[in-house]
Amino acid sequence: MQVIESGNVAAALGVKLARARVIAAYPITPQTPLTEKLSEYIESGEMDAEYIPVESEHSALAVCIAAASTGARAFTATSANGLLYMHEQIHWAAGARLPLVMCVVNRGVGAPWTVWNDHQDSISQRDTGWIQLYANDHQQIIDTVLKAFLLAEEVMVPVMVCYDGYLLSHTYMPFDVPDSSLTDRFLPPYNPAYSLDPKRPANLNTVTLPDVRPDIRGDMAHGYMEIRYLLHKSMLDAIPALKKIDERFASVFGRGGAPFIEPYLCEDAEYVAVSLGSLSYHLRDVVDMLRGEGIKAGVMSVHLYRPFPAEIIAQALSSCRGVIIFEKALSYGYQGALTSDIKSALYRHTQDSSARPSIVNYILGLGGREIATHHLYEAFKSSCSPDGMKGEETRWIGLKF
Repeated sequence: MQVIESGNVAAALGVKLARARVIAAYPITPQTPLTEKLSEYIESGEMDAEYIPVESEHSALAVCIAAASTGARAFTATSANGLLYMHEQIHWAAGARLPLVMCVVNRGVGAPWTVWNDHQDSISQRDTGWIQLYANDHQQIIDTVLKAFLLAEEVMVPVMVCYDGYLLSHTYMPFDVPDSSLTDRFLPPYNPAYSLDPKRPANLNTVTLPDVRPDIRGDMAHGYMEIRYLLHKSMLDAIPALKKIDERFASVFGRGGAPFIEPYLCEDAEYVAVSLGSLSYHLRDVVDMLRGEGIKAGVMSVHLYRPFPAEIIAQALSSCRGVIIFEKALSYGYQGALTSDIKSALYRHTQDSSARPSIVNYILGLGGREIATHHLYEAFKSSCSPDGMKGEETRWIGLKF
């Protein structure tokens, strides 16, 4: 069934179809309509779940941690400073290996206050042990939510589904809502290997000593460092797991095929723009303009940001002359985080240093600053030459001074 709805409704429909059993909610712009829609589904009886309004974002994730520990499929959503307020619990959920899914409706963080879109919120949480997936449109939002639950439960690592505030959350566009019989086939009920049970009381995540030690049965148990290694390994295992999940998704729903990156006219491109989220689709218009002028340009969006699919991205960019990375986030005092990751990938996976493409990083759109097509065109075109790739590596678009 095809509908025309907002991106927040697309996410809510994905959660409903995933048959999440516990929804924890605290309002923050621009994600509030997502959890409000879920409350409507639950109140009307369309969704069999417990809706728990709480007093803060920190508590929202605490509720999800408790629910997942008992074996329930749990979900929450947040944005900006709400995500930052969860920071302690975000680490806890990952360390506890709980398969939570959380939508992050991207918004700039304060101070000063802004309610508009950029990616600084989710990028600031990239090292917390959560898988991060970025969606470019409404169809990808609902599809990614469904994939996220299955991925989280297969590798036992929580997943953030990130999409642009307002640009996607509040805009309306058509997308397909699959039949529940298909989603049930794709995503079976959650069946945890272990969950808390009043009949079998247990302590979870107690103080862990630096070294391995015997547990209550006398068996040697992992120390803190081994636990962290296993989380890291499971994050890396999520790369092949997501590929299989995407193939399974395509076999059930007839779409998919780009689980890690989504290239557009990159096969023969000499200069490739790279970005996260809906900006990559905006850049397609610019690529079409440049192609009309005889410039071999392409654009690639990154869907899976953590774990970072370094080898896949390096291979995709290895044959071009220049990589132009457009980012709505910044690692203060250095450069865009995506730029750092792509540089590292190319360094590790391109043996011949002379064959590595040059890289330019543009910072733009912070705090919802308008991203005009002609500004993207001018920046992209000016970089599409050897001389254009020289000079200051990190450049800004849209500054007013």
